[in-house]
Amino acid sequence: MRILGIDPGYAIVGYGIVDTNGYNFSVVGYGAITTSANLPFSQRLKYIYDDMLTVIDKYHPEELSIERLYFNTNTTTAIDVAQARGVIILAAQSKGVRINEYTPLQVKQAVTGYGKAEKRQVMEMIKSLLKLKAVPKPDDTADALALALCHGHFAGSSVSKIIRGEQNK
Repeated sequence: MRILGIDPGYAIVGYGIVDTNGYNFSVVGYGAITTSANLPFSQRLKYIYDDMLTVIDKYHPEELSIERLYFNTNTTTAIDVAQARGVIILAAQSKGVRINEYTPLQVKQAVTGYGKAEKRQVMEMIKSLLKLKAVPKPDDTADALALALCHGHFAGSSVSKIIRGEQNK
């Protein structure tokens, strides 16, 4: 299965693509979509949407793993990130990519085995699990790879297969 992990934002959208056949993972690609603060917000959203379509067309993911948003302080930032997240989901949906959402706690648990792991621990596990020479930069890209790994672990579980009606016969 090919998974596109997304760390949503409106200045930087991290993306990471991994292939998995259960619990073996290989990196296909990763990067970031960046937008200029000088652009009107609506143009930034259009830029993110168009670039997401390009990423999807280039890598042909079957599944998308995106962070479920939770903000408790800056509601203006939360609304803007939510709008960027919406155009990302729209791009994936328009291409027939299945959408999956995970909380930061779920991602940390899947990648490190501990839901309250520090960012540094998550980054080192990404590097180790994916056999990378260095932690990808920017951090949004590494976070996107963590989201892809999280979904890979979940999608490979027996519970997930039962939920999706994919039990072994």
